Amino acid sequence: MAIYVDSGTRVLVQGMTGRAGTFYTDQAMRYAPTYVAGVRPGKGGSKHLGLPVFHGVAEAKAETGATASLVVAPADKAAAAMIEAIEAELDVVVCVTERVPQHDMSRVKAALAGSKTALIGPNSQGILTPGQCKIGVMPTRDAKPGPVGIASRSASLTSEVLARCSAADLGQSTTVGVGGDTLHGIGFVDCLKRFREDDETRVVVLVGEIGGTEEEDAAEYLSSLDYGKPVVALVVGRHAPVGRRMGHAGTLSIFGLPSAKEKIACLTRSGVQIAQSPDEVAPAILSALAAQNAVQSESVAG
Repeated sequence: MAIYVDSGTRVLVQGMTGRAGTFYTDQAMRYAPTYVAGVRPGKGGSKHLGLPVFHGVAEAKAETGATASLVVAPADKAAAAMIEAIEAELDVVVCVTERVPQHDMSRVKAALAGSKTALIGPNSQGILTPGQCKIGVMPTRDAKPGPVGIASRSASLTSEVLARCSAADLGQSTTVGVGGDTLHGIGFVDCLKRFREDDETRVVVLVGEIGGTEEEDAAEYLSSLDYGKPVVALVVGRHAPVGRRMGHAGTLSIFGLPSAKEKIACLTRSGVQIAQSPDEVAPAILSALAAQNAVQSESVAG
């Protein structure tokens, strides 16, 4: 199983005919045959990469049965593209665009309210269910199917953690890059809820960093119930200087917001096992799974 996307997902690409759209669509199509259409106003009726191109998302959905979208649009047009996909009631929208203005994202958040759409991003590496579906720019070389669910705020650390997991024979159910901007769609709590419902996900990894409240929200959620699965977290930025943005828009430590150490303490109190570096993630997962197996064995014996 998987969360958000699988082999049955049908993906359209908003901005497919541009240089970036062409490159990433071609890569994704080579990985899994889940792409069905492109959307580019003014180019409807044509074909690109062997797929039909439509003027708008609603038309593309009606003609192809698309259920998800990859938004590869310039920053000044990304919000309109996301809103169009939300209004077309697609299940999943992944936006990889960086530097989307926050006042534009406030309009996107308003469109999301009460909708059926799960927005991943913007400034997201995307989502990957190994062997089934890739939406976004996430590398696939090291990915393989397995019981580890990953939700991450950092694109580069996603690749690091995924590679280390696979090297330790810890495949992934789904890997989600929630996005590095301050205002974005789904977050850690949404992913945790989905992973909890997925029978084949046995352990969840959260890759956090300074800025925002994703880690605190996750800790509050995990403290509110018996999650039933081990959770491992890597939170970076312990030595980041206050007031300096590190890497992307959401990675900012300022006075009054929790530091990386405070985020780690919060997660620890909620029962999360902490990895101090990417090298410690796989061993922490193996330890958590071993403890889980021991508990289950005792329960069966008792």
